[in-house]
Amino acid sequence: MELSNKLISWYLENKREMPWRQTTDPYYIWLSEIILQQTRVAQGLPYYLKFTEAFPTVKDLANASEEEVLKLWQGLGYYSRGRNLHTAAKYIMDEYNGVFPNTYEKLLELKGVGDYTASAIASISFNKPTAVVDGNVYRVLSRIFGIETPINSTLGIKEFKKLAQELIDAKQPANFNQAIMEFGAIQCKPQNPYCLHCIFNDSCVALQKNSINKLPVKLKKTKVKHRHLQYLVFRSKDGRTMLHRRSGKGIWQGLYEFPVIEGAFEDIRFRESELFLKKTASYTIYQVQQYNTKPIVHKLSHQHLHTTFWVIDVDKLPENAIIIPDIKSYPVPVLIEKFIDAYF
Repeated sequence: MELSNKLISWYLENKREMPWRQTTDPYYIWLSEIILQQTRVAQGLPYYLKFTEAFPTVKDLANASEEEVLKLWQGLGYYSRGRNLHTAAKYIMDEYNGVFPNTYEKLLELKGVGDYTASAIASISFNKPTAVVDGNVYRVLSRIFGIETPINSTLGIKEFKKLAQELIDAKQPANFNQAIMEFGAIQCKPQNPYCLHCIFNDSCVALQKNSINKLPVKLKKTKVKHRHLQYLVFRSKDGRTMLHRRSGKGIWQGLYEFPVIEGAFEDIRFRESELFLKKTASYTIYQVQQYNTKPIVHKLSHQHLHTTFWVIDVDKLPENAIIIPDIKSYPVPVLIEKFIDAYF
């Protein structure tokens, strides 16, 4: 109880003012939590404001098209979050007539909502004593209690959840959860935490053992995969180009991109390659220009994309070709967005 009291007192004095902290409406809490997953507050805040303005209610979000949602999400990354957000909004309208489920168990049924998000909504919106465990919480608890169990192991996930649940203030679950997350974000930071002025510096095991920089422990990440993408940027005489919508379960599902060929090629080899000739066989080509001589490396969590853009001038394109100025209205990966902004 002493730990929770200390945290809550610290939080009430030091918390940052955020728009989602001015409400307990589960729709707004849910939006903020989904947007802030794997995203810094500074980056996520503008998106939160855009979403609440464009879709002030869960009904507005449910009634939007997936393209509208993904266009608004553009640049935030991890696009499955945006798709799941849209799917869950429609589910809430269909199954609950637009009223948010108010229990941890029911919240878990929403697409894209896991233990952390369900706990956050349940505690903040419905005052349920369900402890949140995110990266900040792992860091705070591992350091204070000197826990060396890897946080991304099955054992570690269970151990930290159990500990957080034992520590939560059942009378103030919302304040406790927000307090421990905020404490990890601005006090017990990953690098150079403010240990000298920490409210736990007399009891923190990691500080006493000089192991602050060693905790939390995390198992090694999956090996990064390197992929080489050759984008074909067609331009017709009447000012049109081609975009294709990505399908399947891979990266950028539902987003648009230029026609692409995967593989690493030198300039001459690519222009003469069977893949290139097959992809361009139906067009009368006037000119092929390599936009970037050195591949642009776009880093994702488990993939590094080495990308080259080829501008191909042709006589004409199929009927489904897009007027070039209109491409800015399509939801595209940030990699494609940067090229479009720089080139067109």
